[in-house]
Amino acid sequence: MTKRDMNFFMAGKAQAVTEEEVFVTKRYKDDQGKVIPFVMKPITTERIEELEKDCIEPVKENGKKVGEQLNRGRWIARMGVESTIYPDFKDKELLKSYGVVDPVEAVKKVLSVGGEFAEWMRVTQSINGYDTDFEELVEDAKN
Repeated sequence: MTKRDMNFFMAGKAQAVTEEEVFVTKRYKDDQGKVIPFVMKPITTERIEELEKDCIEPVKENGKKVGEQLNRGRWIARMGVESTIYPDFKDKELLKSYGVVDPVEAVKKVLSVGGEFAEWMRVTQSINGYDTDFEELVEDAKN
């Protein structure tokens, strides 16, 4: 077996993480009436793991803890808050304007139409690489 070139995977070789403008709602418009895009970027694997640990909740039966499970919806929403650069859902003025302290609750207020919130959650997963299936990766490798 021949040794494969590992230089492609050395530190500093990966493409830079870039910001993307995405449209998740058409209800917010600028002064010229144009829909305002959200600006999002992927977050690190380490940060995703931290958020996942924060979203583990106890499973109880008859008041007794019998295990743990991931609150997947909250985990994805927390990834979304971290991935969304604009609007900044951690902004103190934004939180105050909606009367909430949790940025996830601010997102739910801003994207109060169910489809908007669902689209934001979908985009969050996509930006962080959770929508790429194996067949797509194989096709990319072939091209």
